[in-house]
Amino acid sequence: MLRSWRHSLPLANIVNNYSEAEIKVREATSNDPWGPSSSIMAEIAELTHNSVAFVEVMAMVWKRLSDSGRNWRHVYKSLWRSDSPLNA
Repeated sequence: MLRSWRHSLPLANIVNNYSEAEIKVREATSNDPWGPSSSIMAEIAELTHNSVAFVEVMAMVWKRLSDSGRNWRHVYKSLWRSDSPLNA
């Protein structure tokens, strides 16, 4: 039986002690073949109004932009995230 990576994502969030903002960016920039939902994008935009969360969002986007190889969707979706307005 194939184990979906989706099941390991929450575990990775706990192990790495990611904040709410970082988790939302990770979800929006996942390797799923579809784009992030408009609701998660709006939540991330709303989080950027908080200075601490803004730094966390941008740090995770930068980290995702540094991915390569089989994680090309992280880069693509991070660019998509940075192209859309940060402030809703």
